[in-house]
Amino acid sequence: MSTATDAPKNIHQGRNVKRFREMLGLKQEALAIQLGDDWSQKRVSLLEAKEIIEDDIIAKVAKALNVSEEAIKNFDSEMAVNVISNTFHQQAFINSTGTFNINPIEKWLEVLEENKKLYERLLASEREKVELLKNKN
Repeated sequence: MSTATDAPKNIHQGRNVKRFREMLGLKQEALAIQLGDDWSQKRVSLLEAKEIIEDDIIAKVAKALNVSEEAIKNFDSEMAVNVISNTFHQQAFINSTGTFNINPIEKWLEVLEENKKLYERLLASEREKVELLKNKN
């Protein structure tokens, strides 16, 4: 059986069970059914209120939710938010090939410059047509 000193600080295992259950779209009644006859919605509710959950119950719940026991024991939402906020910031997106800075103003200016070049080519083509027509007459 685990004790309060076994779990890292700020980890509320019951809340973690609730988070995983909700991510899977399960109601407490559905989880109770998966856990077996001696479980009820009320017991699942009480479980989700517990800060520390016994290892044997975590094993049953993890199997029912199809997640690892370690996920329930160690998931820290604050740490997850920190990782996400440090990974993504306003103008940089990080992926497997590196960092890409996307500046919409620069992209808009590139498009405007390209349009300007296209317009100049179209204008030159029209001038050529006008010259050809003048020369025909």
